[in-house]
Amino acid sequence: MNYNRRDQARSEYEEKIVQISRVSKKTKGGNKVGFSALAVVGDKKGKVGVGLGKAPDVSAAIRKGISKAKKHFITVPLIKGTIPFRIDIKVGAAKLMLKPAPPGSGIIAGGAVRSVVSAAGIQNISSKVLGTANPASNVHATLEALKRLGDMAQRDRERTGKK
Repeated sequence: MNYNRRDQARSEYEEKIVQISRVSKKTKGGNKVGFSALAVVGDKKGKVGVGLGKAPDVSAAIRKGISKAKKHFITVPLIKGTIPFRIDIKVGAAKLMLKPAPPGSGIIAGGAVRSVVSAAGIQNISSKVLGTANPASNVHATLEALKRLGDMAQRDRERTGKK
């Protein structure tokens, strides 16, 4: 088989495009049209990142979004394919609840939340989005919840003296 470096680099991360928006700006010479792409990148082993790329064309916006997501990885604590404990969070207009689920239950989550948790490698989780239906807000709220989960798990490990 003939593999090149680009295919090998792509295979280590799962990349998902959550939202592509067409944006326009009024200028003196008319309308300036551009695109923004919200990308989620994860290694399915507990690392996930989110990036928003903006460019005059869709492919460049996607490329920028993926590149920004790879630069801003967070580590998610995983215990037997799920998160350690329940977390409720409010970020902007998005209200979100994530809670661990027993093995075999799968990912019970909406589209935006599902893309983040599956890219992180979580196999069993239950979630509910209570605030907004905006995918960008929900993705950022999910990422913040997972970040706080990691911080809390780290503090718990330091307090109990476990590794």
